[in-house]
Amino acid sequence: MAELHRHQKILALLAEHPFLSVTELTDATGVSAATVRRDIDKLEKAGFGQRVHGGIAAEKGHHARRAIPLPFMENRDIAVEQKRAIAAAASTLVRDGTSIIIHGGSTCFHFGMAIARRNLRVFTHSMPLAAYLAEYGECQLTIGGGDLHREPGIVYDRFADERAFYASQFFVGALGIERQGLMETNPLLVQLTRDMAAFANEIIVLVDSRKFAERTSTLSLPFAQIRRLVTDDGLADADARMLEEEGVDYIIAARKGETDT
Repeated sequence: MAELHRHQKILALLAEHPFLSVTELTDATGVSAATVRRDIDKLEKAGFGQRVHGGIAAEKGHHARRAIPLPFMENRDIAVEQKRAIAAAASTLVRDGTSIIIHGGSTCFHFGMAIARRNLRVFTHSMPLAAYLAEYGECQLTIGGGDLHREPGIVYDRFADERAFYASQFFVGALGIERQGLMETNPLLVQLTRDMAAFANEIIVLVDSRKFAERTSTLSLPFAQIRRLVTDDGLADADARMLEEEGVDYIIAARKGETDT
């Protein structure tokens, strides 16, 4: 079982049981006790639980709300109707002939599909999106260099100099949205998000409304850097008020093709 799938399995079990022993986890995942202990260390550092003698304990009051990152191919096919509506609304914010950066993630992938045939210069680190645009797109495509990280499907080298590409807009997703801003658990995505934000005039967040209920461990971008957010018509009133209080303009992408602000 791959590491990401093991972590998802452990977190799913931890949501049901306040304590899991190393022995229980070796049986559930089919790996050695040493591997399970390393998994426990990583989950504890990410804020998903607490290492205790003989296993891992759920963080009291928090474990049921923690966001669990899903593999890209699985996440791409969740809430598709909402993501397509968000992509369509976001595409109206882009002017032909401009340069844009598109982050990885499933909602950004749907956005990339929506602008694939536009007269644009697109920069991305997302391998799934780059593959789609290469086959079906008509835009000018630039792919970030570096090592391939199969999950979450990113090619990235944090030491690469990419200052030659400067964009009008950076379209980015997130694993969760809290009052502080955009939240993630993957250190790679946190660093990449911060790096790309420095190369764009405007940052536009693309997230479906489920992300406002997720709780993750690391701030990737504060709302102070965010110009606009596009979400679906499931946005709760409390979350809308939070965005207004933080000074973030938002667009609600109705699934019938109408948008409200």
